[in-house]
Amino acid sequence: MHHHATVLLTLIAAVIALRPPSPILADERPNILFCFADDWGRYASAYRQGENDQTENSVVNTPNFDRIAKEGVLFNNAFVNAPSCTPCRSSLLSGQYFWRTGRGAILQGAIWDTNIPTYPLILKDNGYHIGHSYKVWSPGSPANAPYGAQATAYNKAGNKFSGFSQFVSRADDHEAAKQTLYDEVKANFRAFLTDREGQQPFCYWFGPTNCHRKWIKGSGKTLWGLEPDDLKGKIPAFLPDNEVIRQDICDYLGEVQAFDAGVGVLMAELEALGELENTLVVVSGDHGIPGMPRGKCNLYDYGVQVPLAIRWGKKVPAGRTLDDFVCLPDLAPTFLQAAGVEPPKVMTGRGLMNVLASEKDGLVDASRDHVVVGRERHVAAARTDFLPYPQRAIRTKNFLYIRNFKPERWPMGTAAGYGAPAGELPGFEPLEQNTFVAFGDLDASPTKAWIATHRHDPGIDKYFDFAFGRRPAEELYDLRKDPHQMTNVAGDGAYSKAKVELSQRLIAVLKETGDPRVEGDGTTFDKPPFSNKPTPRRNRKKQAKKKG
Repeated sequence: MHHHATVLLTLIAAVIALRPPSPILADERPNILFCFADDWGRYASAYRQGENDQTENSVVNTPNFDRIAKEGVLFNNAFVNAPSCTPCRSSLLSGQYFWRTGRGAILQGAIWDTNIPTYPLILKDNGYHIGHSYKVWSPGSPANAPYGAQATAYNKAGNKFSGFSQFVSRADDHEAAKQTLYDEVKANFRAFLTDREGQQPFCYWFGPTNCHRKWIKGSGKTLWGLEPDDLKGKIPAFLPDNEVIRQDICDYLGEVQAFDAGVGVLMAELEALGELENTLVVVSGDHGIPGMPRGKCNLYDYGVQVPLAIRWGKKVPAGRTLDDFVCLPDLAPTFLQAAGVEPPKVMTGRGLMNVLASEKDGLVDASRDHVVVGRERHVAAARTDFLPYPQRAIRTKNFLYIRNFKPERWPMGTAAGYGAPAGELPGFEPLEQNTFVAFGDLDASPTKAWIATHRHDPGIDKYFDFAFGRRPAEELYDLRKDPHQMTNVAGDGAYSKAKVELSQRLIAVLKETGDPRVEGDGTTFDKPPFSNKPTPRRNRKKQAKKKG
């Protein structure tokens, strides 16, 4: 009897010794579902401010995002690090500021430096099954992408969801066509799940591009019953409030609802498998609305503020709305922490586990009182010399401070992209279809075309200037009085103390994190390979398809 007890104790000791040193046991580790919509700004019904909300959020309906927010947490102050697809994703995958990712910092001509650690590959090394459907980030050769992107792509059931309004609009029966696309989402996800070994935890990225232009005119109403006129008086004051622009935004909100429906499909699958409670579900977007002045490619809130909701069963106390500032590179260390993996020291993002595990509302972590954002190059040929438009900014609760390093350059690019003087804009007809013609850093859209072609109409010049005009070296906005960031008070003596403090705080972060824009002579991003010529004309169609 005594001998058996000794053997048993020895066995128990051996089992304990074999346990992983991680505080989280392998079979308790969460699955990670990351739903990341291309070009989705901060639009969700969860963000409505009461019954009489006077923003676009009063028109859009996102029941699945809202559910995740209600059963988890909703972040009021989530921002991307860069309002352009590639640098945003570089920062997110690496958990670092985009300016630390080499050629990952630019859209066209990006190549991934495989020495930079990325959270999916770290998870893979720690026994996770990783994969994605639709878009992650794979410029250059697939071997160079952070995932070895082709190896982990699950798109065999199709990629039609990314052209949602195009596919559904062509069909006679819209509801049946929608269901076809939802079935595609489900089949891609199921193929991914089939490949995991046993109860292996998974990390899946759902990244459809349907919120990226172009979508079908009128589809917001036809497919989703959204009324453009319901947006009257609810669009930002730096845009003309007219039928063309209301229609454009309405169609975009339809695509937002389509993405939300796709998220619902994945949630239903997790519930059916009984795995929802131990899945960390994170839903967000990669920057603001495309083809809209001051949106995508700009450091105003319209360009960098995004939705963010996070749910993880009982691990994240539910029903909270948080004011903590989150920059999306914070997600990489968060995913690693959740999996019981120590984030690499090189990550500048700060994990959110302490905020998520708290039971508080409002501001949980007092040190999360700001984000730093920036951009370099978006479309290569936007300016005739192929140079970027370098900007960095710091956003706090009350202020937005922007430093424009080269104010002599054109923020959205030169007028015709290939040398026409900025004052005169010949041949605007193709603008609706061709994002490379004029002001290339603003995506082609009916809104862009309308403002450009009506710039001589009475009262429209101010909108043209908001969209395309040069900007001073410093911009400062008092968000308490000016939520749409339209009145620059950088030159106002009453704000000189705030301006100096914010400027110093911004530059300190840039220096501390080795931003090439403030190191040495600050010209690294102005030289090849960052300022190389765009893809030759014959490849431009391919390039346009890949654009961010």
